[in-house]
Amino acid sequence: MKDFLDQNFLLETKTAQTLFHDYAAGLPIIDYHCHLPPDQIAADSNFENLTQIWLYGDHYKWRAMRANGISEKYITGNASDWEKFEKWAETVPFTFRNPLYHWTHLELQRYFDIYDILSPATARKIYDECSAKLQSPEFSIQRMIERMNVESIGTTDDPLDDLSFHQKIKADGFSVLVRPSFRPDKAMNADNLPELHTYIHKLSSVSGQEIKTFGQYLSALKSRHNHFANNGCIVSDHGLEQLCYEEYTDAEIDQIFIKILNHETLSSIEILRFKSCMLLNLAHWDHEKGWVQQYHLGAIRNNNSRLLTDLGPDTGFDSMGDFLQSRGMSKFLNKLDSTNRLAKTIIYNLNPADNEMFATMAGNFNDGTVPGKIQFGSAWWFLDQKFGMVNQINALSSMGLLSRFVGMITDSRSFMSYPRHEYFRRILCNLIGNDVESGELPNDIQWLGQMVQNICYFNAKNYFKS
Repeated sequence: MKDFLDQNFLLETKTAQTLFHDYAAGLPIIDYHCHLPPDQIAADSNFENLTQIWLYGDHYKWRAMRANGISEKYITGNASDWEKFEKWAETVPFTFRNPLYHWTHLELQRYFDIYDILSPATARKIYDECSAKLQSPEFSIQRMIERMNVESIGTTDDPLDDLSFHQKIKADGFSVLVRPSFRPDKAMNADNLPELHTYIHKLSSVSGQEIKTFGQYLSALKSRHNHFANNGCIVSDHGLEQLCYEEYTDAEIDQIFIKILNHETLSSIEILRFKSCMLLNLAHWDHEKGWVQQYHLGAIRNNNSRLLTDLGPDTGFDSMGDFLQSRGMSKFLNKLDSTNRLAKTIIYNLNPADNEMFATMAGNFNDGTVPGKIQFGSAWWFLDQKFGMVNQINALSSMGLLSRFVGMITDSRSFMSYPRHEYFRRILCNLIGNDVESGELPNDIQWLGQMVQNICYFNAKNYFKS
């Protein structure tokens, strides 16, 4: 029987252990998509205690606590930080076989050198020890990022952001490259006209451009795209239920935009045409600048209307959707490819039933110009756990080239989420090691080690030119 979370955690064979320890473990991390707040990175402050860095804003933990019968008072409510941590410690034993159980203890080990199992019996000791360490200079936000051997970070930023915090991070000489990512979801959300109308007015103010026509809207938005490029951005990102494309004419879009400005209700086909036009123009700009475009697809958000009203969005009430993905994705990517304006693209799937479809769809638009130009992205959100990662890797391996995969992302708001890269690397090495020892791959460690290093680091470095 193996010890819990020992040095060979998840590594079932000698080959897997060699691949991980000798080739994967020491590689830097390129975290090209996350939701870390740049203002906190720029401030380089210290968290007061373990609750603040671990539980504030972490809807993974919030969902588990709610499922364990914990009152909202101890999750997002007005309980003290210690009381919230105490309730999390009560919950942790009940998360066994959930990735939270592994992540929790990996994070305690990697950041704090604590190997105790978190439970009500150990909660006070762990809380006090970690909180004390968090007050020291070596546990400031930037030092913690450096501790995890992070080379570069891609944050997620609205086009209206002035990027002043990114500018400060660069000017202050932080050793880790922190780049913004252009996330224009709010700029095309015709499903919520009041919010879109407000967004248009804010864009006009930020860009200093009058917006009375759709052409002016695009011009103002492109000025923000240029602003991001001038501040080091090389990636766009979209969080959508589905990729879509519906043919439209310029005259139709002009009329739709007038209706938006006049607060008039749009039909479903008008919404689809507006989104299609926006996606297409944004993709053209990405191609012009040589950016990588990312599409995170398949989440159904804000399912609990009562708690959405009480707590707001991004508080733990989203889930996998079962949207039809293939037809719209095919039409959209084909439209871009037909005019040779399809940028390097990563498509992320949230429903495991669609893994093979995503893997084969990516293959339709690889054209030999760039290795792995169209990527079936890493398992994310509800799928960034052992089984989700294995399924994504197996689908990609079977129907594409795992060897050209750009690897893992954290997709996280937490500064303590970097052990997820280690988790991925262990799972990857274990799969390859099992293939070697079952005779499905040759026992050529140097060749396999290079493939592992490419997937964990070098492919992303080359793909993003970071």
